[in-house]
This record gives sequence, C-alpha cells and structure tokens, in this order.
Amino acid sequence: MPSVYFETFGCQMNVADSDMLAQALFAKGYYSASTSSDADLIVVNTCSVRERAEIRAKARIKEYVNHRRKSHAAQEIWVVGCMAQRLGQSLRNEIPGIDRVIGSKDIVPFAQEMDGILLAGASDTGGEKFRGKLNAFVPIMRGCNNLCSYCIVPLVRGEEQSIPAISIENTVRSLVDTGLKEVTLLGQNVNSYHDGSTDLAGLLEKIQAIPGLARIRFTTSHPKDCTDALLQTIGRYPKLCKHIHLPVQSGSTRILEKMNRKYTRETYLQRIDAIRRILPNADITTDVMTGFPTESDEDFSDTVSLFKKVHFTAAFMFAYSKRDGTVAAALNDDVPVDIKKERLARLIDLQTAITKDHYSSMVRKDLEVLFLERQRGGEKLWTGQDNGCKRSVLSCNENIAGMILRVRALHSSGMTLITERI
Repeated sequence: MPSVYFETFGCQMNVADSDMLAQALFAKGYYSASTSSDADLIVVNTCSVRERAEIRAKARIKEYVNHRRKSHAAQEIWVVGCMAQRLGQSLRNEIPGIDRVIGSKDIVPFAQEMDGILLAGASDTGGEKFRGKLNAFVPIMRGCNNLCSYCIVPLVRGEEQSIPAISIENTVRSLVDTGLKEVTLLGQNVNSYHDGSTDLAGLLEKIQAIPGLARIRFTTSHPKDCTDALLQTIGRYPKLCKHIHLPVQSGSTRILEKMNRKYTRETYLQRIDAIRRILPNADITTDVMTGFPTESDEDFSDTVSLFKKVHFTAAFMFAYSKRDGTVAAALNDDVPVDIKKERLARLIDLQTAITKDHYSSMVRKDLEVLFLERQRGGEKLWTGQDNGCKRSVLSCNENIAGMILRVRALHSSGMTLITERI
C-alpha cells in the first residue's frame, strides 16, 4: 500500500486543509509515512502571507526534489495551498520535479474527486483509519471579502463563503465520535459567518450543545464584526473559551486607513473595552506588523502605546513584506528594512514582558486546564491550556489526555504555568 507524508506551512486553515487531504487519502488506501524518505507521496502545503513563508516552502520542496533525484526514489511530490494558488503551474518551471500543483481554491474539490489521480497501489480499502484527535481545526468559512491592502488571502482563497451550519455540526459530531474534546472553528473573518439566519453566535450555540465536546474556540475575528451579542454568547456558555484573537495590525489610525482595516484606533479600543466589560477574565491576543509603507516614528509610537494600554496576553508580530497583487504592493515600500526590524524587536521585547506579567499574575491561582498531550522529552509532563489561551504543564504519571483538571499554578517559567493537581 502507498504511503503519504505531509509538511504544512502557514496558518491553521492550512493545517485543516492538510487534515482533510490526509483523510481523503487514507480513505483511498494510503498510510501515513513516518518520514519523507519513506513516503510514496509527499504533500507540501504552502503559505503566501509573507515572502519568508514562500522562501521556506520553496527551499523544502527543492530538498525533496533533490533527494528523490539522488536516491532514485519512486515518489510523487504535490505542492498545494496558497503559494500554489498564487504561482500556479509556473512553480513547476521554477522547481522542475514537482508532479502536481493544487491551489488553495481547488483543494476541497480535489479532495472530493481523487479517483483516477492516485498512485498505483492505492485502493478504497485497507488504508489507514482516521486517528481520533483530541483537538482539531474545522473551517466554517473560506475566503475573505475585507480586502485589506496588504493581504493576499482574498487573491489566493477567493471571496467569502460560509459553510452550511448543518455540515459543520455533522463534521464536529463525527470528530467527537472519534474522541475529539476541543474544536477550533476557522475562518479568515470568522465573526462574519452567516448561514441564513444563523450567525456566528447562533452557530456557537448549536456546536456547544453537542454532547461529549468539552471546549470550543474560534479564530480569526475582525474588530469591525466583533459584536456585543457575540461576546455575550461566549459569556453564556462554559464550553466557549474565554479567548478573543483580535488582530489590530497597527495602533495608528492613519496607517489603519492605508491598510483598509475599516476601523480606527479609537473604535478598536472600544471593542477592547467591550471585551473587558462582558468577559472580564478573557485572554485577548492580536496580530501586528511594523514598517507598513509610510509608517513614521509617531505611527509606531501609537502602536507601542496601544500595546501598553491593552496589555495583550500574547501577540503575533511581523515586519511588513510586500506581496505582489495586493493594493499595498503599489505603494512605495519606504521604511528601510533595518528600521522595520528594529521596531519589531522593540515591540517583541515589550510584549514579552507583558506576557510574562500575565503568567506571573496567575501564580497561586486555580485554573481548569484541558490536557492534550505529553510534553516532548518529558514522560510525566503533560501540557494543556486553560479556558483562555495560557499554556500549563502538569507532572502526572496517569494518562490524562483529554481530561479537564482543576490545578493550581505553582510558578511561571515566563510563558508556561507550572501547576499541581488539586
């Protein structure tokens, strides 16, 4: 029987797409290879959000192609995802040896119509069964209509399309039947979800009613659509995690306008105030970039002051990189690379200190943590998350995978809580 090896770059949506392709391949007779060298098929799922992500993916693809040529292995190499969508078949000219290029817009129909395109030896029987996971990503919508000036997602994933609520419910139920305890609902702008009269709040109400499911998360929210009604729904149901990921991208209203983010610094802070009022113990995380075209020292200072004011639990921070095809690509990328990196380093230092403060404030407090897996390199150490997004570690001889335990934080290692069982 043939085997497949996946390497996934980029966001959680890519992880979900890789899982979907894997399940489709397993259903057709494939097994999961432990290493790329052992695989009959290598699938590289790519990202285009930043130039560095594409550079890394291309380097890895070249490694696989070169290894196949030197070892004379009978392998196929598929490149899928956002970079595949953006570059199309030109990738096969740039890296000779790629057997198939499948863009992000084509992954779903491709997974549904695999007959006749698989390697010899695959069959509809005897393949690896889907292995039950304790947590999983489930897309509830694809594409995006926001058209942020720096973002390539609408180009590579298309317009916003919400998946029918009944289909999402059925997917989650089937995953719970295999042992799922926590689900993360995904969308580029997840809180604009709409299926008839069912919005995201309504969908969350349906999903939380599924027996056996312990926790529900969702990402990514857009500030313009993060309503009080949604926040009140999260507060109403214990299964809904008290964690809001709310990308800000910049603390400067002038830069936000150039980014076409459709909110101002003031309206963003109003949403933060609403979260603090309705979900007082919620973790708030964000995305931000430095060095967007025309960003001045004053604009960057606005971002710094916003970080100090909001006190995010954590943040994903990047330096701006131009993406061909976006509106911002036509702007003069006038912030020098060394300035972008210097501003990014300052912001990382600031947020690291804030994150450590958050974790330190939890010492001697009790938490309810869902433990999912053993920590690498530690047979007795289990890792999990509280009902927000804080990472916890517990030393325990028992198998506690999938269990929500009440623990007390003994101390913080900086970005992990060391806990004891109560």
